[in-house]
Amino acid sequence: MSPSVSTTPLTLASGGFGPLETAGPVLVWTVVLTFVFLECALIIGLFLPGDSMLITAGVVLASQVGEGQVWALSIGTMIAAIAGNQVGYVFGQRAGHHLVARKNGKYINTRNLERVSDMLHKHGFLAVLVARWIPWVRTLCPLVAGAAGMDHRKYTIASSVGAVIWAPVILLASYYAGSFLENMSWLMPAVIGTLVVGLVLGTVLGVRQYRVEMARPAEDFDLDVAEAATVPLPRLPRA
Repeated sequence: MSPSVSTTPLTLASGGFGPLETAGPVLVWTVVLTFVFLECALIIGLFLPGDSMLITAGVVLASQVGEGQVWALSIGTMIAAIAGNQVGYVFGQRAGHHLVARKNGKYINTRNLERVSDMLHKHGFLAVLVARWIPWVRTLCPLVAGAAGMDHRKYTIASSVGAVIWAPVILLASYYAGSFLENMSWLMPAVIGTLVVGLVLGTVLGVRQYRVEMARPAEDFDLDVAEAATVPLPRLPRA
């Protein structure tokens, strides 16, 4: 008698994604933690599909593992985000008030750096929390905070709180949504297949865009000048 073949939604959806099916949760853990860390620590994170990666991971895990492992991964994503934030802050701190942008860059440009600097200058703690939910700001914020000399303790608290309410929330919400879709055997394979294909294409295009961006001419960005521009001039006394 021939052995039975597994027909789980992941098996049906993955099709040509054999490595995803066989590696299972180990691959998901590796991809999730790597993407989260890079998005919070390095410039290349600007070009990675972080939010869609968390959604994809949550739905895929809903067809593979139990609730306990997803909660464990949620804690892992929180730690990866906090660690990434600290690395980004240190890089910015070492760069001083002079950051390097890319002339006519799509993301790494002086306009975006100025916008993040303005947010931090005006809102401080709150800006770090809000930045967590804006993809490109999420990556630039630690770098600019470090370069601007934002109080490290204040930054660490804000970024850590933000880490708790970002990656774990998206991952868990996606997992429970995926658990609901598990009851629809006709829909789950299509959803997983679409998410996986979108994630792979998004990553490939993102890496390609990163290489194009980094090939552009460098452009200096002075935080001192940017911060001075946000300070209103004092009113002169009336004659």
